[in-house]
This record gives sequence, structure tokens and C-alpha cells, in this order.
Amino acid sequence: MPVLKSFIADQWVGEVPAKALPSAINGEIVAHTHDDILDFKNTIEYGRKVGGKNLMAMDFQERALALKAMAMYLQEHKKELYALSMHTGSSKADNGIDIDGGFGTMFSYASMGRRELPSGNVVHEGPVTPLGKNNHFAGTHILVPRGGVAVHIDAYNFPVWGMLEKFAPTFLAGMPSIVKPATSTCYVTELAVRLMQESGALPEGSLQLIIGSTGDLFDHLEEQDVVTFTGSAATARKLRNHPNIINRSIPFNAEADSLNSAILAPDVTPEHEEFDIFVKEVSREMTAKAGQKCTAIRRVLVPKSQVQAVCDKLKERLSKVTVGDPSVEGIRMGALASTDQLEDVKANIQELLKTSELVIGGDSSFKPTGEGTDKGAFIEPHLLLCRNPENGCGAHDIEAFGPVATVIPYDTIEDAVSLCAKGRGSLVTTLTTRDTAIAGKIVPLLAAFHGRLHLLNAEAAKESTGHGSPLPMLKHGGPGRAGGGEELGGIRAVHHYLQRTAIQGTPSMLAAVTREYVRGADLIETEVHPFRRHFEDLQINESLLTHRRTVTEADIVNFGCLSGDHFYMHFDEIAARESQFGKRIAHGYFVLSAAAGLFVYPGEGPVLANYGLDTLRFIEPVAPGDTIRARLSCKRKIDQGRTSPDGHPQGVVVWDVQVQNQHDELVASYDILTLVAKKPD
Repeated sequence: MPVLKSFIADQWVGEVPAKALPSAINGEIVAHTHDDILDFKNTIEYGRKVGGKNLMAMDFQERALALKAMAMYLQEHKKELYALSMHTGSSKADNGIDIDGGFGTMFSYASMGRRELPSGNVVHEGPVTPLGKNNHFAGTHILVPRGGVAVHIDAYNFPVWGMLEKFAPTFLAGMPSIVKPATSTCYVTELAVRLMQESGALPEGSLQLIIGSTGDLFDHLEEQDVVTFTGSAATARKLRNHPNIINRSIPFNAEADSLNSAILAPDVTPEHEEFDIFVKEVSREMTAKAGQKCTAIRRVLVPKSQVQAVCDKLKERLSKVTVGDPSVEGIRMGALASTDQLEDVKANIQELLKTSELVIGGDSSFKPTGEGTDKGAFIEPHLLLCRNPENGCGAHDIEAFGPVATVIPYDTIEDAVSLCAKGRGSLVTTLTTRDTAIAGKIVPLLAAFHGRLHLLNAEAAKESTGHGSPLPMLKHGGPGRAGGGEELGGIRAVHHYLQRTAIQGTPSMLAAVTREYVRGADLIETEVHPFRRHFEDLQINESLLTHRRTVTEADIVNFGCLSGDHFYMHFDEIAARESQFGKRIAHGYFVLSAAAGLFVYPGEGPVLANYGLDTLRFIEPVAPGDTIRARLSCKRKIDQGRTSPDGHPQGVVVWDVQVQNQHDELVASYDILTLVAKKPD
């Protein structure tokens, strides 16, 4: 059997076999961990010096492209990962969650990085706030790479997604990763890392892999480093309390298993479509990954009047779940990850039975399908019922990390909220209701104890990604028992690995640091219209002050007739006189259009198209007789490597626009985005 290797300092290390890793399907040995001792001090230094240097030689946009390239290579080789992952007990559907879900997360962060992150390695987190009366002194915030390494310790249930959902935003942030997967399924993670290296898109030192123990790794971490952990709450507490983590205030993010719930609201009865949707959701979350998901439903809260109906429906559905070797046709649920895990689940079921009764499961004649499965880590779905939760319910404290859930009755929807809270913080809860008023009332109460809330009805079910599916654009994590951490959540995940710093100074100083135009900064004005410059030639702070235009009665009438906007403030003299403005005013969008007419260069040039409009505000009214002009300034350039339909390279330029009246008062303010061509080769 192969000896798995650690990937340290750009070398695959490991020759001496150590722990044997059996298949969860048939008990045969898949691989061995290695017994070679690793130099963790050198591992961290290599990450900082080599990995950090190589990542910082790239910018956000370039790292996003590399991330996409790695994801594409992994996707091309996913069958290799599928075949190996089968030994962890995963079915084809489970691999869709772990393996395809991992690729999908990488693709999502590559796309988000291209859309939302700037060129360079400084994120300006505005707005700029004037700190002096005459704007000689201002302040803002920036986000910059931390300069350390990120240690990611992952759980056994998602050997691919668990690594990639952490690696993707860390890589975008310019921070090298040191990954430590759980031992029982680390052979799948090792293969994924090998493929990432083979892709040619992984900068040297940006990803290292530890197979086996972390030894004295934590002793060598420093203040600029980060640790993330996914696993049990008990292990999270132990790691979080490591003396070096505490003494150096090293950021530690934990995502722990939690006692997630599904609530059937009292407005839903067996006659409603939502009733069947609820049962299907619970059944699916009990059996996906054989219940080995940190987001799996553990507590099923239903009105007392619906307990029997829910139990009957779930029993009917769960009894049809075929369990066995995932390679056998028709198998819907595979094995637990290991026989050790199987024994742990069985022990926890016995603890739960002290306060509950079995609805289904515990059949002594249970036999999984497939050759050699008698040596595997199989267990059938177990549904329990706690009839009298007011006398104690172990399901609020005990988690059997497998296909196990407990039905718990409640009296009122407020009682359901209280029962949820007994879990002491959860990753996710599903509320199934037809009534928006119930959702509006209950969700704010539930939110205090949860990282995510899944509101389910017949309409949402048509497109719902499910209770247990963390999405790249939404936060994953939860308070209390769930670890108190936060992962994913769109571009926020990248920000977690950057250092936020407040900066103060003159507008020109702030512009130099943020690489963005800041109002009040020194301007660059030339005889060349900015719209005549190619992307490479444009400079931040390059600006144009336009000629003036006096707004007339005819402008307002013509714009109203053209647009169909005959709002009374533009046409009713009496009503307008009685308003807060005391007079008729021009359409805001006329002011916007008139400003464009002032600053747009009419001839052919590098500016290809208007890409969008942001931060639009109408500050002061413009009346007939007022005179306006605009200042157009190059605010930000984003080199996305984007190409136009004819194949010519281009970038995105963000322009700051200020429209002022004859009193130099700001009447409109916004950012306009344009696609600007690069110079031809």
C-alpha cells in the first residue's frame, strides 16, 4: 500500500509507513500515513519567505486567474478523486457535495476576485472621511496582506471541499496555506494537492500539506499568522487555548459541529405541499454523507399535533434508503468514514436513547449491500423521538455524527425558538412555513443563535440548494457551540485574511496609498481628454473640468416629454412652490445626462462602453436658470485581462464624477465605470 507524503518546502516527504488507513467500505488498507519527522519551524519560514514572496509578486487579479486555472485542472481530473473518495464511504451524490462543491467554491472565488478586488495588493475600504474643516486632513481604511501563513486544520468528512473552501480566499488574499487534513480521509486531500501542483498554476510555497501529527507547529506561529479549524468543539477549545496562540494573540477561527434544527411551523399540516417538502429535507440531510456533515439536521422540531404524522412520513421515507457500497447500483447511502467513527455514533445513540425512543433504526438484521461490506463502517438511518423534552432531552447536548436525528414536539412557535436555543449556538436551522408573518416574527429571534437560516416553502423549494449546503457567497459558521467563527460569505472571506488598518493624512497621501483618487487630492490636468487615453496611459487623479451649461425651462420640458417623467416637482409650479424646495426643479436624471454631455468625448477612442454606475447621489436641487459643470477624474483602474468581442485586451476604469452649480455646490455625485481598450500590440 502507498505511503502518503507531506508536501513541504516544494518537496514530497514521507517514506516510512505509519498508521494504516482502511477503506470505510470493506476494511482493506487504502494507504499509510508516514512516520517521517517534519521540521515545522522550517515549514512556516518557507511559507512566509518563499510562498509569501511568490504570492506578493502577483496581485489580486493574477491570483484569481491562477485560482481558476487550478480549479479547471482539478475538474478535468475529478474522476481520479471520485474513485479514491469512494473508500471514505462517499456515494456519487456525496462526491458532488465534497469534490464538485470544492471546485465550485474555487471557481466562485476566482470570479469574485476578478469582479470585486482591485489590481494591486491594497483594498481600499472607504469611504474617505474628512477630519478637518477644509479637507486638508482625512481618514479611511485599507486592507493589506498580513505577511504570515494560514494554518488550516480540516475535518475528515470533507477532505476536498474542507481544504478548498479555506484555501481559495486565503490564496486570493496573498497568504500561503499550510493544510492539515484529518488523518482518516487524508489520502483524498493528498491527491487533490498533487493535482493542484501538477496544474502549474500553484506558486511555489503557497500551499503545503501535512500528513499526520502537527507536532510543535503551533509553537512557531507568530502574530501575523492565522489558524482555522473545523471539527469538534472539544478539539477547538484545546487548540484555541494553546499557550502560543494566546500569548501572541494569533487569530483563531473555529467552525465546530453543531446541533442544527429543522422547524415545522404550526401553519403547515399534512395537507400542504410544504409538509412533504419538510420531510424530504430532513431525510436528505440525515442521509447525505451518511449524516457526517457539520450542517446536518439533528433536531426536528414539530408541533405536538403533527408529531405522529411527521414520524410516520419520515419512517416511510427512511425505510427506503438503501445502504451499502456506493459502487453498487441503487445505493443511496454509503458508510461512515471509519470503524472508529461507527463505534462513536453507536455510543452516542445509546446516550440519546436515555431520553428518547427509537422510531426507526437499530435493526439487528441490518446488512449493507455489497461484497466485503461486513467489514465496513455502515449504519442504517436512526430516527428518535423525545416525547417529553420538558423532562430533559439529550438531543440538545449529544451529537451522534451520523444518520441520526431526534423529533422533538413543541407547543407554540415561541417554544420552538427556545428549544433551538438549547443547542447553545448552531450553524443553520431550516424554518418551513407558508406564512410570511411567522417568518418575519421568528427569524430575528432565531438569528441570535445561528449563522444561517434557511426559510423553506413550496416556492423556495423549486431552487433551494438545501439546508446543509454552505454557499461561497453566504456566511458559514455560527455562535457558541458552533465555534463562534465565520468562513465564506463572499469577498468577506478574503478580508478575513487581510489586515484592516486606518490611515490618516492629506487627500493626496491617501490617494497615493489606496491607488484611488480621493477628493481633495492633487489633480493631473492636461490638454488631452482622458477619454482619449488607452488603459495603460491613464493615470490615477487624471482629471477634466468641463465647460458650463445653464439649465433652461426648455430642457426640463423636453426631458419630461422624452422620458415620460412628468412628476409634479418638474411641471407643477404651485405644488413645487409649496414643497420643501420652494420651486420647480430639474429631473435628477436630466442632470446626470447633461453631465455626461459635458464630459464625454464624442469622437472614436479607447473608451469602449459604459460598464455601470455606482454611488449615485443627488445632493442639491437644480432649478431652471442654474448653471452646472462637471469634474471627471480617473479614480481606479482594474486590469482584469478582459477582452472585447474582437479579441482586443481592455480594462475597467472607474471615474469619479462631481457635478457642481454656479455656487460651486455639489449637486450630484457618482462613479461611472467604463471599459477602456489597451494599446494594440
